[in-house]
Amino acid sequence: MGIFDNFKKFFNIKDEKTKDELKVYDKGLEKTRNDFTSKLKKLSKKYNQINSEYFEELEEILIGADIGVETVIKIIERLTERVKKEKITSPEDLNEVLVDEMFIIYVNQEILVNKINYSEKGPTVILFVGVNGVGKTTTIGKFAHKLVNEGKKVLLVAGDTFRAGAIEQIIEWGKRVNAFVIYKEGADPSSVIYEGLEVALKENYDVVLIDTAGRLQTKVNLMNELEKMNRVIGKLIPEAPHETLLVLDATTGQNGISQAKEFSKVTNVSGIVLTKLDGTAKGGIVLAIKDSLGIPVKYIGLGEGEEDLKVFDIEKYIYGLFKDLN
Repeated sequence: MGIFDNFKKFFNIKDEKTKDELKVYDKGLEKTRNDFTSKLKKLSKKYNQINSEYFEELEEILIGADIGVETVIKIIERLTERVKKEKITSPEDLNEVLVDEMFIIYVNQEILVNKINYSEKGPTVILFVGVNGVGKTTTIGKFAHKLVNEGKKVLLVAGDTFRAGAIEQIIEWGKRVNAFVIYKEGADPSSVIYEGLEVALKENYDVVLIDTAGRLQTKVNLMNELEKMNRVIGKLIPEAPHETLLVLDATTGQNGISQAKEFSKVTNVSGIVLTKLDGTAKGGIVLAIKDSLGIPVKYIGLGEGEEDLKVFDIEKYIYGLFKDLN
């Protein structure tokens, strides 16, 4: 099977940077892999041949990994079709087909774009949205750290003006990563954003990262506030925000899908940042998000350190899930 053979090549890869990246995925997906692949191995040993009972148990394993019911049904249908067409009888052989199908479902015949859409002229504006507790401000800090290290002039805007400690948190990140912060306690968030963008234009900043309050999808007034922010940003910088990144906590599982659906109704979510992926055994949420919403996962959090926010790579992700099946 082609894609599985590609993953096997990773074990012999000589490029040190790629080796290091694979180690991060390996470590970050350890909890999911230990649970997921151990169950797949047991299933393969339990059945000598593929039958309806085998598929029922496989379905339970996939749902248990938080891949999502709709996506799992699609995967099982595809596997069933390939078993008939390719006359596959061995569960072990089917594991390789499973790797293929998970990759195909994520890609979905699209050209995957996991890079940030940087503006060719003027500052690039990136709006970060999401509910409380998902690690939004920490993600902004890590993102700023990455950009500053790339030589970009970065401005942070504290659009979360009411949560206790939110402003202090982003100010602390600004100090750590050497990025200036625009803030004003208790002020209207849109007015702070307006001030921040004026500074960004005047002082030639490359990137503006905007924090927002943790909005619960049930709070209509807060969603209206988000729409207001988008209008304010667009007035000062046409075509901005250039990216709206929705931050989701991987440990919340399918609840993250519900959040993403609600946020997509009121703002143009261009990508997902999935935090705390290293802290869950249900890392299959990556596939569920892309298949259910059509929104790419652009970054993943695989640890607590400043360097642990990584550009998402579907091949390295699937490698991290399945490497122990070799």
